[in-house]
Amino acid sequence: MIAPAIPGPEVKAEAARLLALFVKAGALPVDTPILQPAGALLDLYGEDIRARAFTTSDPLHGEQMLRPDFTVPIVQMHMAGGADPARYAYAGEVFRRQEIDPDRAREYLQVGFELFGGDDLAVADVEVFALIADALAHLKLRVATGDIGILIAAIHGLQASDRRKAALLRHIWRPKRFRLLLDRFAVGGTSRKRAKLLELKNPFKGAGPEIGLRSRAEIEARLANLRADAAEPPISAEQTQLIDDLLDLKDHSPAALSRLQDLAVDLPAISGSVDRVARRFDVMAARGIDIDGLDFEVGYGRTSMEYYDGFVFGFYAEGRHDLPPVATGGRYDALTRVLGNGQESARGRSIPAVGGVIRPDLALMLGGAT
Repeated sequence: MIAPAIPGPEVKAEAARLLALFVKAGALPVDTPILQPAGALLDLYGEDIRARAFTTSDPLHGEQMLRPDFTVPIVQMHMAGGADPARYAYAGEVFRRQEIDPDRAREYLQVGFELFGGDDLAVADVEVFALIADALAHLKLRVATGDIGILIAAIHGLQASDRRKAALLRHIWRPKRFRLLLDRFAVGGTSRKRAKLLELKNPFKGAGPEIGLRSRAEIEARLANLRADAAEPPISAEQTQLIDDLLDLKDHSPAALSRLQDLAVDLPAISGSVDRVARRFDVMAARGIDIDGLDFEVGYGRTSMEYYDGFVFGFYAEGRHDLPPVATGGRYDALTRVLGNGQESARGRSIPAVGGVIRPDLALMLGGAT
């Protein structure tokens, strides 16, 4: 078991130490209710969130969830009237169902720092990253970084219909499903069995009575979409190979940047994202961060960071594959647009945001406070 069910006094003391560091860095300490309305989380993540969160309900307030993290409620709080820029810090319990791995804690403390706004996104990214790196420097953790914005830009740049791009974008954070879709959209992606089914004028003939939750009209609409998709030209092998090259890219930051710049020649849609990566590396180097030894992976964060859409990072205990990351974070500009209904800052622009969280129980286990 990696952590007790309820945070003990030592873990709370470590959380207080980390929170004090974030407040010293200019953050306003805030808190959010433990019970959160389920609607916003379900709208963002769909029914998948139910597998990871504890839910309850009552006649007055409807379905509620025990707080699975702080980011969504803090974004909602900020969009209701926060300053630009604004920095927030928090420490409190979050709750996660652990049906796959019952040894993992269902309740644990999370300490975080969120930065909204700012004139230079690279500077903001590095501020959050460096603050968390400094707080954990005594632990000598392995650091992983990436940028999900590169893959998002690459998908937008594909020679494919908006329908296909939307499907791929929806499943960026589900690698297996993403792979299946990309293969299906590529040359030879439609199976003979599937093609024969779609060619049937009346696929319901001889099918027997209707059963299940889907109505006949819903099934017919789905078949119409599948027929339209099957009629579209395939994504070329060259373009799917470029996506694969991006997903395979993992190296130290300077070499990764050089490779990205090469790929941008054949996939110009990623040029802006690659320029932002280069700018971030420059800011890191100027701040004294050793980018020569910093790992960068285009596909990093795709299985666990669903609301991030730009820079992402994680800190891990070397050789402890049984432990989750000690800290994670990244940029989530799209989340502020969704939760803010397109709301802009006082400067007349969408509100960018970046943040990160630390597990104080893991930090304490691996070395404790200094």
